[in-house]
Amino acid sequence: MSTEEGDAVRDSVKDYYGKRLQKTEDLELKACTVLSEYRMPKFVREVFSLIHEEVMARYYGCGLVVPEKLNGMRVLDLGSGSGQDCYVVSKLVGEKGFVTGIDMTDEQLDIARKHIDYHTEKFGYSKPNVEFVKGFIEKLGEAGIKENSYDIIISNCVINLSPDKEAVLREAYKTLKVGGELFFSDVYADCRVPESARKHEVLWGECISGALWWKDLNSLAAEIGFSKPRIVTAAEIPIEKEEFKKILGDARFVSVTYRLFKLPPRDQFKDSRLVIYNGEITGYEKEIIFDHKFTFKKGDVVQVDSELSTILQLSRFQDEFDFQPVSKKTCNGSAPDSCCPSSSLTEDPFQYLADLKKKGIVPAAPCCSTGDKGCC
Repeated sequence: MSTEEGDAVRDSVKDYYGKRLQKTEDLELKACTVLSEYRMPKFVREVFSLIHEEVMARYYGCGLVVPEKLNGMRVLDLGSGSGQDCYVVSKLVGEKGFVTGIDMTDEQLDIARKHIDYHTEKFGYSKPNVEFVKGFIEKLGEAGIKENSYDIIISNCVINLSPDKEAVLREAYKTLKVGGELFFSDVYADCRVPESARKHEVLWGECISGALWWKDLNSLAAEIGFSKPRIVTAAEIPIEKEEFKKILGDARFVSVTYRLFKLPPRDQFKDSRLVIYNGEITGYEKEIIFDHKFTFKKGDVVQVDSELSTILQLSRFQDEFDFQPVSKKTCNGSAPDSCCPSSSLTEDPFQYLADLKKKGIVPAAPCCSTGDKGCC
């Protein structure tokens, strides 16, 4: 997009989320409320019940962005909106952790800032551990966000709204510490969305026409230096209105939660390892579902390839695993990496969902996704 076109998109999005949408029910599509099969641990569900109802009412996410092991972490939320995810995470990082939300919409920031004291008192903190700053997610430095300063970046159905997604990912990469994680949910397409659809205000504002082709995400991640995008969860997004179907053609859409890690150059990767999870992360004492290929159960020995070995050894997870060497030749003489599950990781979220269907598994939305108080 040209600079003028990009500015027009941002103005349209600010107007859409600042003035047109007043509550979740105002959405015309389900892209910003569809969630995946990921089930929240009880201790996370309990936090949602503490969030102020006005903050919850302005929730427009498409997934869950609450990764494991948050205590003491510095977390940045791209496109924090009314602050729901920031406040949930601010409870989980504890008083020694810190959360920053960045958003460009004044109306959303006003709601988020309005309830800082409420949540500080609700969580029993002596002082706030959350802040909200105004700025563009494509220009984090200009908003005062320092490089190499955050352990985790989260984002919930916002990157697709940006007219320059490459800039967003590059800024996120610079902002993370080495070993840091971008854990985010967003909407993806099975092709490049038609140009005619990209000019549709409602389809863009509701996270559809700005969706990346999932292959482009993989290419951008590799170019910037992130690890391979790892699918945590995915769910289909139905396009039900005929007027929108005509504009979008045969394009299909999914909500996907990915995790990306900032790693050193590939020639500095760690070797393939046997890893054993110690079961000491609060809420995940029995297992961690790391992505759709790897579930680490306490005490089980799992072989991981060099990239995942590097992720686990350089990230906040380094103290949660025991690392042991593997023999140089395994799996009938193959190199260690060639027989690790991640070497054949399914990158296509549409194929992933098709595989689930073949197994008779239908992703179910988790509790607390759209203000459903009954299951929290």
